[in-house]
Amino acid sequence: MLSSEHLARVAVVLVRARNPKNIGAVARAMHDFGFSDLRIVNEFVMPLEGARSAVDASSVLHAATTYATVAEAVADCVLVAGTTAVGERVLEHPLFAINDAPPRMIEALEQVPVEGSESKVAILFGSEKTGLSNEELSHCNWLTTIPMFQHAEQRHLSMNLGQAVAVCLYELVRERPLTRAPEAADAASSAEQERVLGLLSEVLEAADYLRHHPARSAPADLRRLILRMKMSRVDAPVWMGMLRQILWKLRN
Repeated sequence: MLSSEHLARVAVVLVRARNPKNIGAVARAMHDFGFSDLRIVNEFVMPLEGARSAVDASSVLHAATTYATVAEAVADCVLVAGTTAVGERVLEHPLFAINDAPPRMIEALEQVPVEGSESKVAILFGSEKTGLSNEELSHCNWLTTIPMFQHAEQRHLSMNLGQAVAVCLYELVRERPLTRAPEAADAASSAEQERVLGLLSEVLEAADYLRHHPARSAPADLRRLILRMKMSRVDAPVWMGMLRQILWKLRN
């Protein structure tokens, strides 16, 4: 179960949410379960005044922050969990049922924070119609799904956004025996890993790798490669130093 300190460090990130009423339902679920950090990723400003379903959750809406990209929204997070209905999607990440996800998130939240910062985690929810794109999923360390009833080999592809967020947040706060997940301690933040990705891309371009192997060097594929490394905050600057030296040697 998440403590009150943990609750403040969990960000709910809505990516391309279209319906203000659904955003309001998300804010209400967050308020009811004790969460407060709502982040919205959209190309345009969402009219949050239309979120009338956010009964008693105006504080969550007023404090919500907006971002143009997923990378910006999760830059301060050491763990990013994406949600998916699975369906016919080819998965590139480990997948856990939502009831198995909380211990992994608690593990990340209990990391010793770097001075002047906190270890934060994010849960990403995609748009009501299409979910998260492959590029958006590439920012995730792993994925979680809500097991749904199947009848005659058929099931609804997804839940309503507000309902899905409520189920996920309930699973995070309900009491359960805690078993620690085998995740590396003091993980590098998404921003640190993005900087490593940027340097790696420069090195590959300077080495002419991108031209000879374009199918293996798409940004989303490279990002997933870095996430699979489970890089720590100690390792990130080491990797950046090595990559800078390689880049200097290639250019000189």
